[in-house]
Parts: sequence; structure tokens; C-alpha cells
Amino acid sequence: MRHPLLNDTNFRWLMGGAVLSGLGDQLTMIALPWLVLKMTGDPLALGLVIAMMSVPRAVFMLIGGALVDRYSPKSVLMVTKFANAAVLGALAALVLGAPALLTMPLMYGMALAMGLAHAFSIPAGTSILPGVVAPGHLQAANGTMMGMRQLLMLAGPLLGALLLVVGGDDIQAAAQNSQGSGNANGIGFAFAYDCASFLISAWTLAKVRPLANAAPAAPASSSYQGVLHAVAEGLRALWHNVPVRTCMAYWSLVAVVIGGTMQVALPLLASRNLNGAAALGILLGAHGTGTLIGMAISRKKLRAITFGATILAVDALVGLLMAPLGAITAAWHGAALLGVIGVLGGYMQIAVFTWMQQSVPPHMLGRAMSIFMCIFMGVAPLSATVIGALLQWITLAQLFAGGGALLLALATFAWVATPMRHIEAAPASQTVSPP
Repeated sequence: MRHPLLNDTNFRWLMGGAVLSGLGDQLTMIALPWLVLKMTGDPLALGLVIAMMSVPRAVFMLIGGALVDRYSPKSVLMVTKFANAAVLGALAALVLGAPALLTMPLMYGMALAMGLAHAFSIPAGTSILPGVVAPGHLQAANGTMMGMRQLLMLAGPLLGALLLVVGGDDIQAAAQNSQGSGNANGIGFAFAYDCASFLISAWTLAKVRPLANAAPAAPASSSYQGVLHAVAEGLRALWHNVPVRTCMAYWSLVAVVIGGTMQVALPLLASRNLNGAAALGILLGAHGTGTLIGMAISRKKLRAITFGATILAVDALVGLLMAPLGAITAAWHGAALLGVIGVLGGYMQIAVFTWMQQSVPPHMLGRAMSIFMCIFMGVAPLSATVIGALLQWITLAQLFAGGGALLLALATFAWVATPMRHIEAAPASQTVSPP
């Protein structure tokens, strides 16, 4: 039987644009670092490009959330799509038509522009669904959108790598106007597709219509001081919302424990304990597949215990599964553990996103989601730096065992000493009512 969500015109337009744009994002995630490495061969240059994207994204995301609340998620998202299309169109034109003009300062500027666009598109993209999809369909809509994004994260890199191999990635030969067969058309085509995907998804976004009772944009001043005041107002409102404040404090600590460990330690685990890159692919593939399965079953809500208790129980189980990872000697051992971790994490991702969207008044949603996303996009990279330093002094087995024990202890402490386990699922009535 066809799910009612698929009859929702707004959701179909959003979903179509998201698939096209999501695939383009994955192609760029392969093409951009590969371009930098082919230009320089310098990992430091690649690190600087990534930093130029991630730092402004984290710094300006709160301002992006305030603008989303002021002008509506759709308006802000539309502007970011055209901004991204302009940057990627310029990159594609340079790679395909004038590769000799590509320099690292220019690449840093392009990365900075993309990071700034992401700072505004992330809170807009995570805030738009409650205003255009009926409340009863919100969790299913989140599950479908995030599940599709996860599927693209599995398939996109493979398609990107194939495009580079078939189309060509020799930017040095292209820059020297070599008469040989070397070119960088594969990289250029990846950027060109991503540019086109942003333009097409802007067209599909224009077809989306807010629900009849959608919250109006905030009438406050559009000055810079007014935006900062809106950010401060959002922080104060979230601080006084005890369930949201409790969950965000807890998630910040979880990001410290888990985020850096998974980013840094898994590649080292594959390199030191297993069979190198092939093993890393198996581990990441198992985790990604598990996450996709978890998202697919997210429509089934656990009603036996509260929302907060579910989070703590899942995190305690993840801590137990994480602890033995550093001692494994076969890739399938890690794949089994990470597959289960992925299922648990995928299920909770949808539940957490939906709870956040339903726990905050619509006129505050952009700021709330920007703070929420900033926790994971800001804290996790800092945690990765700390984990990298720790691995100079401890072994991988000690790191994973310690991380698992810390997560278990954190969930236990939150259960005993905080109101976390009593937090209920947010009522759908707090979101916008359908027409």
C-alpha cells in the first residue's frame, strides 16, 4: 500500500531536488580533495582547504539559523543554492576551460565560499520540513530524506571515483596544455553536475508551498545587530527549555567521546590491525549499511519507554559494542560490530531530528537546528584533534575500550543524575498544522 507521504506534492518536490543535489554533493566531496592533491601532492594543503570549509561553517551557522527564522527556511535555502551553483560553475569552467589559472589561493577562496554557503543551507535544510509536511508525516519524511542521503553517501563516492577514472583527473597535464592524453575532465564534469544539480533543485524548491498555518517570518530589524540579538534570543530560549537544554548538553558530551574516535581511529584500525584500505571500505560500508537499515525502520516508534530513556539505553549499548573494536583482528568482526552500531545510530538519528523539530516553536526552529547541528559539526572536529594527540600515548585497543566505557558511564550518569530519562516524545501539535 502506498504511504500517504508519497501523495504529498511538497515532499515529492523536496525529495526530487534533494536526490539530485545530494548526488552532486557526493561527487564534489570526491573531486575537490582529489583536485587539491593532484595540484599539490601536499596533505597540508588539503587540510587547509577542508579547514577553510569547516571553520566558517561552524562559526556562521548560528547566524544562518537566525536568518532562517527571519526570512523562512525556503528563502534562505534558495539563496544558498544559487551561491553554491555559482562557485561550482566557476570551478567547472576553470578545470575544463582554463586549468592553468587554478592556484591554491583561489582554491582556498572557493572552499571558503562553499563553507559560508553551507553555514546557511544546513539550518535552512533541517528546518524546512515541519513547515511544508503534515505533522503526522514528519518522522516518515525525516526518515525517507535522511535514508536517501545515507544511500547517496554509499553510492556517490563510487560513482565519483568512476567518473574520475573514466573522465580523467590529470590537472597538471591539462594546465600545461599537454598534447598527450592527460586531462582533468572527470573532475570538471563532477563540478559541472553539482552546479546543475543546485540549479535544478532550486527550481524544484520553488514548487514547494508552505502549509496554511506556517509560522510567518520574524518582523525584527535585518541589521547585523538585529541578527546577533536574534541569535542571543534563541540561545536564551533554548536554555530555558529544560528538555532541549538537557539533551543538547548530553549530545555535546557524546560528540566529544564518539565523534573524534570514529573519524580518526577507524582508519588507523584498518591500517594497523587489518588489511589496509580494503578493510576500511568494509568497515565504513558495514556502518553505512547499518545506518541505512536503522533509518528504514525508524517509522516504528518505541512506546515502551520514554524518548530520553531510549537515547540513553541505545548509547549504553553502543558503548558496549564500541569497546572491543580496538582488539579485533579480522575485518568481519569490525563489520559485525559497526553494522549493529549503525542500525542503532540510524534509528536514533531520525527520532532525534523529529523530536528537535517538534520540541521548538516554529519561529525558533532555524536557530535551534543551527545550534543542534553546530554541536556535531563543531565539537566532533575538535574531538578528532584531541584523539589524534592521545594516540601518540595510548594504543587503539585502549582508545576504543576507554571510549566505550566513557559512553557507557555517561549514559549511566545521565540516567541517574539528570532528568534525561524522563523526557517524553514531543507532541506533534507543536509543529505546523496541515491545511
